[in-house]
Amino acid sequence: MDFHDKRNKSTYTTRNADQSWIKVIQDLIPINRITNAVDIGCGGGIYAKALSDMGINLITGVDFSEQILEGASYNCRNHDNIILKHGNALETGLASNSYELVLERALIHHIDDLNKGFSEVNRILQKEGFFIIQDRTLEDCLLEGSENHIRGYFFDCFPRLAAFERSRRHRSIDVIQALEESGFIEIEEVSQWETRAVYENNDQLKMDLLARTGRSILHELTDEELAQLIFHIDTVLDSSKKIVEKDRWTIWTARKK
Repeated sequence: MDFHDKRNKSTYTTRNADQSWIKVIQDLIPINRITNAVDIGCGGGIYAKALSDMGINLITGVDFSEQILEGASYNCRNHDNIILKHGNALETGLASNSYELVLERALIHHIDDLNKGFSEVNRILQKEGFFIIQDRTLEDCLLEGSENHIRGYFFDCFPRLAAFERSRRHRSIDVIQALEESGFIEIEEVSQWETRAVYENNDQLKMDLLARTGRSILHELTDEELAQLIFHIDTVLDSSKKIVEKDRWTIWTARKK
């Protein structure tokens, strides 16, 4: 996916963070004591908005795509406490020792050098600040397809997408090692099934897939291949049922020494 393409500026703005995600974050860290936070790789601002709605006074969203930030600016227009900045995970351009919480959601599979990325987080965090990483491991990605886990059908139809995931997904052991080497302590790992979207019928799901909404992996398919995938999913799902789509994620939490 070309994150710098103007046509993709709204691809990560079309939904809200699920309540299950909010509850997990509240269980993992004392969110009521956090006054400022950074969302690195903020995309369309969905989770920056969620942090704001959870009571954090000031959130800084950082993304490397000016087009995506344009979409985020519109999405966050009613949140005066969200600041958006152009930067990247290795060089955020933010002040050192300044933030109480850093979130990196669905980001690290785009980063080859985890140590460099985590060292940058360590730099901008205050002492004893919290770091939350959320991403899919290969095991999360390759779960069997079902009426809830729609993503699994992608790999049934196009096994090469599994190879693509193998090339970019980090093992949990490597994430933990990079955190330790970058100066983090109290590292914990949890799994979470997060509701991605609820569709009243197959047609709503098909339209979402056709637009490749928030699914960068679907940009690896041609339009013809995407049509094949949609046809396959349509044949295996019960068209009379509401579809509650979920993704399994791995979440790591840590604190700066």
